[in-house]
Amino acid sequence: MERTERTERTERTERTERTGQAEHAGRTERTGQAEHTGRTERTERTGPPLTGNERDTLRAYLDYHRATLAWKCDGLTDEELRRPSTPPSALTLLGLVRHMAEVERHWFRRTLNGEQLPHLWSDTHDFQAAYDATGATRQEAFTAWEAEVAHARRIEAAAESLDVTAFVASWKEEASLRLVMLHLIHEYARHNGHADLLREAIDGATGA
Repeated sequence: MERTERTERTERTERTERTGQAEHAGRTERTGQAEHTGRTERTERTGPPLTGNERDTLRAYLDYHRATLAWKCDGLTDEELRRPSTPPSALTLLGLVRHMAEVERHWFRRTLNGEQLPHLWSDTHDFQAAYDATGATRQEAFTAWEAEVAHARRIEAAAESLDVTAFVASWKEEASLRLVMLHLIHEYARHNGHADLLREAIDGATGA
């Protein structure tokens, strides 16, 4: 009996290690939280290449973090996506998706591509307005976010190199595409930490 238990523990450990290794080997995985009323599709995440060049690595890490935010919203209803975290914070998963749509739009389309665009959810150029998901729906938020991500990928792919620069009005300086991509990775990583806590509070689901 003791030998059998040890064998089962070993097998479970080996399966866990294989799963962790797969995430960092460029392998595409279909992942998802516990099944819930609402969206049941599973978000695909592809781990960054271990030996890729700088641009491919930045691109892969950005896409991995984008997919992580979507994954944290898998299987939830609109009401659950609008559910705030612990008071006094009013942060919600849907608010994060809306905010990141604004962030993608600002840095890639306005800054790098020089497009004159209004904010998605504010007539006064208020970035904070996106966080207010009152009455918002998954379809509205994700349609906007996915459209901005598609524009961002197109603009990045068309850039000659990571050394391409654009003037950043708020910084009053030029910034490179490299810096913009790193900034977006930072934004997603920060907010995905928030998403971890928000999702766990909703249904107990956890995972990186």
